[in-house]
Amino acid sequence: MKQFKFKHFALGVLPMAMAAAFGQAAAEEGHKGVTAAEAQYQTGGSPLAGVEMYHDINPKAPPMTKAEFEKGKQIFFQRCAGCHGVLRKGATGKPLTPDITINRGSEYLKTFITYGSPAGMPNWGTSGELTPEEVDIMVRYVQQTPPAPPEFGMKEMMASWKVIVPPEQRPKKKMNNYNLSNLFSVTLRDAGEVALIDGDTKKIINIVKTGYAVHISRLSASGRYLYVIGRDAKLNLIDLWMEKPDNVAELKIGLEARSVETSKYKGYEDKYAIAGSYWPPQYVIMEGDTLKPLKIVSTRGMTVDGEYHPEPRVAAIVASHFHPEFVVNAKETGKVLMVNYTDLNNLRVTAIDAAKFLHDGGYESTHRYFMDAANASNKIAVIDTKEDKLVKLIEVGKTPHPGRGANFIDPKYGPVWATTHLGDETISVIGTDPVKHKEYAWKVVRTLKHNGGGSLFIKTNPKSRNLWVDAPLNPDPKVSQSICVFDIGNLDKGCETLPIAEWAGLSDDGAKRVVEPEYNAAGDEVWFSVWSAKNKQSAVVVVDDKTRKLKTVIKDPQLITPTGKFNVNNTQHDIY
Repeated sequence: MKQFKFKHFALGVLPMAMAAAFGQAAAEEGHKGVTAAEAQYQTGGSPLAGVEMYHDINPKAPPMTKAEFEKGKQIFFQRCAGCHGVLRKGATGKPLTPDITINRGSEYLKTFITYGSPAGMPNWGTSGELTPEEVDIMVRYVQQTPPAPPEFGMKEMMASWKVIVPPEQRPKKKMNNYNLSNLFSVTLRDAGEVALIDGDTKKIINIVKTGYAVHISRLSASGRYLYVIGRDAKLNLIDLWMEKPDNVAELKIGLEARSVETSKYKGYEDKYAIAGSYWPPQYVIMEGDTLKPLKIVSTRGMTVDGEYHPEPRVAAIVASHFHPEFVVNAKETGKVLMVNYTDLNNLRVTAIDAAKFLHDGGYESTHRYFMDAANASNKIAVIDTKEDKLVKLIEVGKTPHPGRGANFIDPKYGPVWATTHLGDETISVIGTDPVKHKEYAWKVVRTLKHNGGGSLFIKTNPKSRNLWVDAPLNPDPKVSQSICVFDIGNLDKGCETLPIAEWAGLSDDGAKRVVEPEYNAAGDEVWFSVWSAKNKQSAVVVVDDKTRKLKTVIKDPQLITPTGKFNVNNTQHDIY
């Protein structure tokens, strides 16, 4: 087949307001398979829109010019790849490969893209998100052979690897007076930075350049090194012992990524780091103090249903406390990979069948059982990291998205772990004590209701009696700009709504979405991001956990689109 090679440039992430508009329109048109909140979440732009690819011309497909193909590719990676996959083999959305799309025909595809479907396809045309000309381009684009992004192997990683300050030139002891256990790493999403904020003084210590849209921050077992990874798969290593904490190494592990973690098992503290990518579908194990890549492993393979999948994206990764292992989510295959790092040359991986579309999750209070959200399957998989096996698949609400979840002692059911949901207003509370509360273990013991769907995070602290729930992707500003808080001792009472965005006192008309509660090290403060567009004012609001009253607001022109916040102590010790 004839091939064209040409360069593409990113369009930028689909604005939340636009996503909310088509999500709401989808709901109004009767597309019951997708909520407005889920539509916002799943149409976030992919860095692959700017990656050079090849166009294989399919003689059976309607013709496209180079310019039209480029436009179609940009639209697909900004709005469609999150559901249908990079190779269009299907993920949470249906496959859109040429053997299917050509057979369906252009008129069918035009109707499908324009009006959507009850199964969850947004109505791109009638919502106004795509013009008739753009719908026509996408009709022809999805009948073409899907362009595959390039692979990213050891050669490419080594070319990207930089050791800015070698280990032998770094401090031998902590060279600053900061209370590092109460330091916060705050994602400045659209700036490609993280803000390091002193939790005691509420002052910014440093703004550190990172990859785009940092997804998570993780701490080494010792608490010295901070690892942050962007959606563009750039990984940064920050040394917190420096007089002014800053980057000491960086590595690009692929073209799109979400996860990073470090070795925590006794004897391996700070030795290794692991990062997983969406593209290529693989994970890499690195030296913990330099990020030198040591081992790359592909996740391509069979799903739990027995079908081959070429694109199992690596989602959440956690470090086992019971074995020298990393717990790796292969999203599309539904397999949890227990990766033993004692001998990288003879790598041992135990594959546990769970449920498809594994995404995020966290440990219950003993750190033995990983509560793993298979979000598009509406399930929580309970993984025993001591025995390396699946304990239970638990049916929960629509599209669970716990972040790490929340552990607390329920007055009736004992130790529990809770998740909130993107697709509905419920909270599933699951019993987690198979010893003293065996009758409640691995069951949904309570279903609570909060202010609305579109939640991303739920949080509490062992020292708190509060359970905090956000809903930043809810289309109603009254919901997205507030927080819902429950009294753990009286859950049946319902939640109190706090106007966090109003408390921020921002002067402009930004979106002011309130996202991700995070506790300080003492467990007596809760921090919230008030997240507006990059050209609008944002802030971090600090609330007294005991009184639920405003304590302080952190405002600074440098706080551009703050989202995730990671306290060093809580992240280091898996406290949530």
